[in-house]
Amino acid sequence: MALQAGIVGLPNVGKSTLFNALTAAGAEAQNYPFCTIEPNVGVVPVPDLRLTRIHKHIKTDKVIPTSVEILDIAGLVRGASKGEGLGNQFLGHIRSVDAVLHVVRCFEDGDVVHVDGSVDPIRDIETIELELILADMDAAQRRLHKWTKAARGGDEDAKVQRGVSEKMLAILEDSRPLRSEEWTEDELLAMRDSQPITLKPVLYVCNVAEDGVLEANPMVDLVRERAERENAGVVVISAQVEAELSELEPEERDEFLADLGLTEPGLNRLARATYELLGLFTYFTAGEKEIRAWTIHEGMKAPQAAGVIHTDFERGFIRAEVYTIEALEENGSEAALRAAGKLHVEGKEYVVQDGDVMHFRFNV
Repeated sequence: MALQAGIVGLPNVGKSTLFNALTAAGAEAQNYPFCTIEPNVGVVPVPDLRLTRIHKHIKTDKVIPTSVEILDIAGLVRGASKGEGLGNQFLGHIRSVDAVLHVVRCFEDGDVVHVDGSVDPIRDIETIELELILADMDAAQRRLHKWTKAARGGDEDAKVQRGVSEKMLAILEDSRPLRSEEWTEDELLAMRDSQPITLKPVLYVCNVAEDGVLEANPMVDLVRERAERENAGVVVISAQVEAELSELEPEERDEFLADLGLTEPGLNRLARATYELLGLFTYFTAGEKEIRAWTIHEGMKAPQAAGVIHTDFERGFIRAEVYTIEALEENGSEAALRAAGKLHVEGKEYVVQDGDVMHFRFNV
């Protein structure tokens, strides 16, 4: 599953610095707007300690975590919905992602220019959200015009689409993002072609000063309050710290983290939070060749989960052999699991659980 999250925010809030640390892709980071013009793309592994737990009992040379594809998108400014700055390019790129990582500056630094002259995270959030609402409003108006015209001919599908477009427009004209409203599965399906930006889930990434990761921060508190009202997520991170960590050897990195009072890089938390934001589960396959984590949506049944590995697995699905990591730890090996009857055989209706370890049987 090609999962994508887009890093967005005003210019000079730390997006490209964070992206560099995430992906080591060498995205240029400079202290002026629009340094990032085309979206830089990198693949970020999602750290999962369960892989280590499995590896203790099943020896293999290859351990492969799940991953999220991260896009670093040009900084947005007021007026982007009307084409200001790099607005049109920005909006085109962000429509394609599954989730939005909204980087918000939560530190003062006279050496780093702010496009509005002062640091105010809520104002910055509102600037970007307004531009996204206006962009979706423009798209919804065009959508309504199209489907209203088609509905005049009596097309029932066009009437449904017209109704969805009217609902979209009413919400947006009320200055609310589309994700603030409840939608039926049919309505979401009807909107899929237009890829509304404000329907996407949001994770606020509070970028704090190098010495402020563990410190109380009134700016972060304000972002948390807003996120709670919106049912959005929040991760506190120092992009500068993460950039420095990414350049160190493992032993130096651990020492640096300890000096800062941290147990892991903030990027680990960011990757996991992004994964959770998208409502995803992980199941595992394990054998002599490799131990691997696989991404699925909550509620997927065994054949669909098998299809994530290869479509032939889903097409020819016979059964799945399933066990838990806890059972593996209790028994010490897969052979012992089988002997103890802790390995379950499941059919086509089995709903895969987060953390299942699975072997699939299928016909070619």
